[in-house]
Amino acid sequence: MTHSAFAPRITRSPLPHDPQAAGTMAAAFAGLAPNLTALLAGAAGCSPYLADLMAREDDWLREALDMAPETALTSELASLDALTLDTLPAGLRRAKRRIALLAGLADLGGVWPLEHVTGALTDLADRAVDLSLQRLVADEIRRNKVPGATPDDAKTAAGMVVFAMGKMGAHELNYSSDIDLICLFDDARYGDDATEARAAFIRVTRKMAALVGDRTADGYVFRTDLRLRPDAAVTPVCLSFAAAESYYESVGRTWERAAWIKARPCAGDLAAGDRFLKTLTPFVWRKHLDFAAIQDAHDMRLRIRDHRHLHGPITVEGHNMKLGVGGIREIEFFTQTRQLIAGGRDPDLRGRQTVPALAALAEKGWIPIETAAELTTLYRAHREVEHRLQMVNDAQTHDMPTTPDGIARIAAFCGQPVADFRAGLIDRLARTDHLTEGFFAPAEVEEGPEMSDSARDIVRGWDGYPALRSERAGTIFRRVRPGLLKRLQRAANPDEALIAFDGFLKGLPAGVQIFSLFEANPQLIDLIVDIAATSPALALYLSRNGGVLDAVIGGSFFAAWPSLGELTAGLTAALTDIPDYERKLDAARRWVKEWHFRIGVHHLRGLIDAFEAGKQYADLAEAALAALWPVVETEFAQKYGPPPGRGAILLGMGSLGAGRLNAESDLDLIVIYDAGDAEYSDGRKPLAIRPYFARLTQAMVTAVTAQMPEGRLYEVDMRLRPSGRQGPVATSIHSFRDYQMTEAWTWEHLALTRARPLSGNPDLRAEFEALRRDVLATKASGETVLTDVADMRARLASAKPASNTWDAKNGPGRLMDIELLAQTATLRAGDPARRVEPQLRAGVKRQFLSQSDEQALLDAYRLCWRLQAGSRLLTDKALDIDALGIGARAFLLRETGQTDVTALGVKLTEALTAAEAVIDRIFAGD
Repeated sequence: MTHSAFAPRITRSPLPHDPQAAGTMAAAFAGLAPNLTALLAGAAGCSPYLADLMAREDDWLREALDMAPETALTSELASLDALTLDTLPAGLRRAKRRIALLAGLADLGGVWPLEHVTGALTDLADRAVDLSLQRLVADEIRRNKVPGATPDDAKTAAGMVVFAMGKMGAHELNYSSDIDLICLFDDARYGDDATEARAAFIRVTRKMAALVGDRTADGYVFRTDLRLRPDAAVTPVCLSFAAAESYYESVGRTWERAAWIKARPCAGDLAAGDRFLKTLTPFVWRKHLDFAAIQDAHDMRLRIRDHRHLHGPITVEGHNMKLGVGGIREIEFFTQTRQLIAGGRDPDLRGRQTVPALAALAEKGWIPIETAAELTTLYRAHREVEHRLQMVNDAQTHDMPTTPDGIARIAAFCGQPVADFRAGLIDRLARTDHLTEGFFAPAEVEEGPEMSDSARDIVRGWDGYPALRSERAGTIFRRVRPGLLKRLQRAANPDEALIAFDGFLKGLPAGVQIFSLFEANPQLIDLIVDIAATSPALALYLSRNGGVLDAVIGGSFFAAWPSLGELTAGLTAALTDIPDYERKLDAARRWVKEWHFRIGVHHLRGLIDAFEAGKQYADLAEAALAALWPVVETEFAQKYGPPPGRGAILLGMGSLGAGRLNAESDLDLIVIYDAGDAEYSDGRKPLAIRPYFARLTQAMVTAVTAQMPEGRLYEVDMRLRPSGRQGPVATSIHSFRDYQMTEAWTWEHLALTRARPLSGNPDLRAEFEALRRDVLATKASGETVLTDVADMRARLASAKPASNTWDAKNGPGRLMDIELLAQTATLRAGDPARRVEPQLRAGVKRQFLSQSDEQALLDAYRLCWRLQAGSRLLTDKALDIDALGIGARAFLLRETGQTDVTALGVKLTEALTAAEAVIDRIFAGD
């Protein structure tokens, strides 16, 4: 990219506060373009430091101003490469003078925006630290102090890495910044020699800090601060990766998490540094939304203000632009805290720089776009004032002057009259405080509502629950409780809602995170109250899986349901970024739970009905299996080799195959394989074909059913495979064909009507579907189909009678009875339909059923499915409608389209009676 020269890009200049100093500089550079001369004069008239640099670097400055500032910067940085360890201290200090002068003038003249100014200073800091590290490590290697290292290792500092923290990590160094560094080394590289290597790296760290930070006759490069390292008061200046990781995992604090947001490997072994950052990801970026970080950040802000005595009204004189009310740190804390809350779930929110991070937060809906834009403007304005404070005398200060003359100097430096400067600064500080303070400051505890004696007894018992045992959880909950109780009193039956919420609260293992979530998002309380008052079962699930609420806050909870392909791609992408197999399985569980919870909430609130919910539950299960199957195959292949031949496919049977599940459904699965001509797998531990696919199947079942920290995905039933429990868990496609054609029972042909390939080799899936259709067509004319099914129906009626009059699944005329007839109809028709509705339609086309039969069966099926899907969301026990709360009964009545329980009972009886009559007649052969 080509940049234009300096002078044509000048858009502003300081007003000379000291006319004499300005006149001297104008005379010295009188031969330059007028706007350049004015810029240099204005700068010298406000800053003794810049005036001194212009005098010392007169010749270089004239050359630099003749070219683009970007070219001057690149040239100066490149000249450092030739420096030796002996010449490096003076060379770096010369570069600092020149780049500080160039960046200062580019800032004052509006030639560079803030980000380019801070970027230039950071590039110099990176180069200074990296060159110092290389030269010093090379010297240690030359003296044989680094075990096993050769001269070539000096380029990567023999496994040592320096992390730029804070503003340096974010490429946001201010004009007179300290640089915050953490020095670590890769101890895995040294094994038993790690202690000797550490001693060498400690020496390197100390020398590097002195080389860069000590003030000499040539000045200094950057003041260096090593105190952000773990437990700095008692640890050496350079630590091993293992020691640092152990510290952060065990005792790392919120402020350290915030510090590592901006961390960046800047010198030494950058690849090792990137690896270490990945190991810290779980520490910095929590897997659940972390609203407790808000209180931590607020407490930290108050401690800083207390320590620095920065409370009180906003005034210009003496105001700290960094830490004071409405200052830079407020915007940084606001941004970083939001990043800590949501960055664990969304890598797009993990940026190091403040302005891009604000934009990302706005784009993802975490803050209003207008707030992000305004805070960006305020941040840049604050940083420019900060730079001018520091440019005056190259002082690491953030305090406004305390005298009128001092304020007048800064106003002139900003190119403004004093009155305008004062008014603008006060307005910006106040606006920043307004935008950020409400986010951090905890709400005052409001008065709670009047309660009955029984309600007070319940509430008094809350203090003994596990979620409220910690002082911090209790403090947050006391702020939330009054509003929560008021919302509970607005429920249709307040006492019932309170009892249900009590069950939710009792089941919570801990409270800080979820109470912080409630405090930051009061609308969630309405959702919890709604769930508790309607579905105690869903509330209990929620208390044990509070992390699913993250999805509600994430912004897309109430968006349209994605396609199956989008769901599968989403989980696949999420699992791809996780290196560890068990962590992949746990992540899949967390992902499924969030989507599962969303379906339940949407159904409960009437956003979808039972049939939409049934499809969504099935989509979710299919997406989870489709994304996990290749993960399991890859893990299995590491030991036993890749699947021979065309590998295996996963078949969904039963309700999964038909694409309609309820909230409590388990999954019926079969595995079919085609190994081709192979006799063994090709891996470190080869297996014969049958045990290979049997173990692969067991690995998949374990991946789905194993109890892990995030629970299990689903229960799995494989009894629909050939020969049931006695048959192999995986079957070759050739054996499957032979079995279906020559040995399978009628019930196995019925099961085949709903079989559906879910994952695996596309060719094998297509071949299976062709086989399925061939079997159904061949067996359609079987003479014993009706008598076999009638016998099966009788056995089912005996083994699984209806539990009560509200049982929608088991018993005559109910779901299983209708599904059995529908499968019989599609088998007799030789039709490939899988769902009940098209299966019954196939029976009509085959004249196996009349249209009136079809309508009676559909009426009963649809009512029973609505009742079954709704009741499974409310309870995992047999439905006792009289024992349901008001909210739960209202939900079932809305779902079934009935006005009251009596009407629903009448409608159910009529539908079941009509369906039973049709089914009895068909199987009787009438």
